Amino acid sequence: MKTQRITAVLACAFLLTQAYSQNSRLTLETSALGSVPQHKFSVSTAYHTFLNFGEEKTNTHHYEFHFGYMLTPKDKIGIKVATWKLFATMGMPMKEQLKFSESNFYPGRLRESGIGVAYQRMIWKGLFASVEILPQLKIYSDENDKNIGKGFKLYTSYHLGYHISLFNNRMFIEPQIHCNYWPIDTNTPQGFKEIDEVWNNYFLFEPNLHIGINF
Repeated sequence: MKTQRITAVLACAFLLTQAYSQNSRLTLETSALGSVPQHKFSVSTAYHTFLNFGEEKTNTHHYEFHFGYMLTPKDKIGIKVATWKLFATMGMPMKEQLKFSESNFYPGRLRESGIGVAYQRMIWKGLFASVEILPQLKIYSDENDKNIGKGFKLYTSYHLGYHISLFNNRMFIEPQIHCNYWPIDTNTPQGFKEIDEVWNNYFLFEPNLHIGINF
């Protein structure tokens, strides 16, 4: 009887070991094929969200959040929610924006808010490319903070960056460069339109940093 018990225990141990080994091989093989990501969901924000302080005149009140879902270890889709308040047009080159020349300021403020979609593709190791499409509602106010009009903007951005995992991939940062382009921009009040027409409907090579968590 004792011999039978020992034989049965050894047989069970052997079967469990084989089953575990087979499952491990399948997991590794499936992961290698790119269909089982370690964490499927993520939430991230741009560093602008942490910079909402300073002089009200040039405070953009920028809030931006990304909710992502990993289809595979290389493919992520997501929803982007963003709002900001502009005191000048986005189309000025960086060197002009850094001057903070009031001659380039709007005759009031422009609030843009929207919910859009995003897609990210890992290219090599942490290097990735992504595209974001953000339809926006525009609300214009004059210098006395009185609403003077509404419009619509289709805002798009194209990113190249690097994904850096932290704390066993529970957190991550993504330094990146992106180009922005808004092909549709409607119902702009005349005073704001005069400023916009001086500059472009795109902005090239904006540096950015996204900070997020996976779960």
